[in-house]
Amino acid sequence: MDYHQILNMGEIDSRYGLKAIYVAFIHILLLGHVSSLLVDTRYENSELEESAGYYVSSSRMGNRFADLDQMEEDAWTMVQKSGNQFIVNGQPFYVNGFNTYWLMVFAVDQSTRGKVSEVFQQASAVGLSVCRTWAFNDGQWRALQTSPSVYDEDVFKALDFVVSEAHRYKIRLILSLVNNWEAYGGKSQYVKWGKAAGLNLTSDDDFFSHPTLKSYYKAHVHTVLNRVNTITNITYKDDPTIFAWELMNEPRCESDPSGDKLQAWIEEMAVYVKSIDPKHLVEIGLEGFYGPSTPNKVQYNPNTYAQQVGTDFIRNHQVLGVDFASVHIYPDSWISQSISDAHVEFTKSWMQAHIDDAENFLSMPVVFSEFGVSTKDPGYNATYRDTLISTVYKTLLNSTRKGGSGGGSLLWQLFPEGTDYMDDGYAVVLSKSSSTSNIISLQSTRLKTFNSLCSWRCRWGCKRKHALENFHYHDEL
Repeated sequence: MDYHQILNMGEIDSRYGLKAIYVAFIHILLLGHVSSLLVDTRYENSELEESAGYYVSSSRMGNRFADLDQMEEDAWTMVQKSGNQFIVNGQPFYVNGFNTYWLMVFAVDQSTRGKVSEVFQQASAVGLSVCRTWAFNDGQWRALQTSPSVYDEDVFKALDFVVSEAHRYKIRLILSLVNNWEAYGGKSQYVKWGKAAGLNLTSDDDFFSHPTLKSYYKAHVHTVLNRVNTITNITYKDDPTIFAWELMNEPRCESDPSGDKLQAWIEEMAVYVKSIDPKHLVEIGLEGFYGPSTPNKVQYNPNTYAQQVGTDFIRNHQVLGVDFASVHIYPDSWISQSISDAHVEFTKSWMQAHIDDAENFLSMPVVFSEFGVSTKDPGYNATYRDTLISTVYKTLLNSTRKGGSGGGSLLWQLFPEGTDYMDDGYAVVLSKSSSTSNIISLQSTRLKTFNSLCSWRCRWGCKRKHALENFHYHDEL
């Protein structure tokens, strides 16, 4: 058996964890393939042991297994940020994740609650480690917040279940706190509440500037972050299951193309979230459009309209309290609905521009927190979807191998079977999409291998110009 077989997804399922990966690499060492995988062939055995921390005696293997057991037991700590990388227990944490926005609503009803467990189980089986979902539903059917600061306890208990079930499957959550769009209430619902209270409001964008509406939002933030989970008895702001707080899903403020109004809101709210919860990471939820502060960058935008929606990628992310950048990728919405090779080329340049800016200007990780393609697009086929997903993953791996700012990606969106009626066209049902499932699983294995290699207390670290430059896993894994 060669190392290609050893590291084949059929041989190492991502759910088996660090020990399976370690065993695979021990086999690689014994087969003599380590030089082609990890280091230059000019390394001698003694140099290899010193550089990589490997030694294949049975006693050392036993010690390694003990170390890995302890690592897995201790691993459930807060995700943090160090420079342009996410870290857990001081080691890198590159993300392969997904979106499933409706988890809380499904968890309310016992007849659909099982779908929450199902999607976590399926995600875990292909190694997905982070899920982005809504911690809001304002004034709608099954609303969490029925009116300002008034909550439906049954819906809050449903969110408790989502958090506890994510922990069960070792999946961390990015929880978004309000929507820019009308779905699930959004900023328009806050404006409706304000008008009902007698406020003189003329635009949904008053959400970003009116003191009363800002106080409504802050009250919601305060309530969610201080929620004590009725299942785990852990306060949300203390729970490592939560990867990060997202201020808003896809904020835009089209009434102020200068970006000043949205910038002021981000500055106020990022600091407010941190004042309640300094432990967790915070991100904005932006789509990634370049704005007035960087006229030399607007060439990367998908269209000219993108620079007029009041967002400004670099300026917005330089705010105190914002820990990492978010970017979305929707060429079929932004460029043209019909599938074309131009969409793939845009994806590459869009991603690379943001990875470079996150590294060179922001000194923070960037997560491509929504990307996908709709089955409703003219010319859609499964092969194209796989190509787009592979393009996103490969671009991130090019950053990962250098210890760069490409922190990870979150597929939009993962569905279990029997939820087709919720599908917006972008749903991926793993059991019906074997090729897509294999691509996702391979990416998970690559990132988990990278993270675990760096966790073996070796000298490699994850720095550029280090031994991992010679780790050719794009081809070898």
